[in-house]
Amino acid sequence: MFRLNRSSATALFAVAAIGGAGTTLGAGAAGAHVSANAPTLTQGGYGVVTLVVPNESDTAATTAVTVTLPRLKSARPEVITGWKTEVTKDPKTEETTSITWTALPGTQGVPVGQFGQFRLAGGPFPEQDTVELPAVQTYADGEKVNWNQPTPENGDEPEHPAPTLTLPEGTGDGGHGAPSAAKDDGTSDTTARWLGGAGLVVGIAGVAFGLLAGRRGKGGDNA
Repeated sequence: MFRLNRSSATALFAVAAIGGAGTTLGAGAAGAHVSANAPTLTQGGYGVVTLVVPNESDTAATTAVTVTLPRLKSARPEVITGWKTEVTKDPKTEETTSITWTALPGTQGVPVGQFGQFRLAGGPFPEQDTVELPAVQTYADGEKVNWNQPTPENGDEPEHPAPTLTLPEGTGDGGHGAPSAAKDDGTSDTTARWLGGAGLVVGIAGVAFGLLAGRRGKGGDNA
């Protein structure tokens, strides 16, 4: 039987930590431009969108970010310490057309060499494969960068590509952030109960075995 001693456990945890850090750094390095992601969002559905904004200036912090939205019926920005938000709506339809995050006076914004994440929850998003979310990044020195260039059919990335979401087809249930796997036919619940019970039995047996082994060890020492 394989036994995991303290030094082996320490080494494994160290390898896992290094691997996790490498994955995080790789993801950050790959996002050289402003990008958007929404893993749970589907076509025609609601969900959370994260706008990842790296600071590409060598001298100035990012102090404002504006994202253009595809006329959403509902859109709410996440509260971020040190930033204020402004939601712009069409006065006739009340549909949200853009959201702006602005760093409050006296705060650092997104410093040089770092990135910020700006989230919003809303929908329904268009029923199409891809949705562009043009953004404007404003720096403390007054420079503005428009991330609004579409990617051509040949796949060549433009200088300032528009953040783009790739959306899978929806399930037809409204897509309010609820995963399709959440449908319960009773089978999964029963299985979970059996697995939970089995785990409890194994845990109790392990504790009993540990106590018995401890008593035997003490008995051997006394002998």
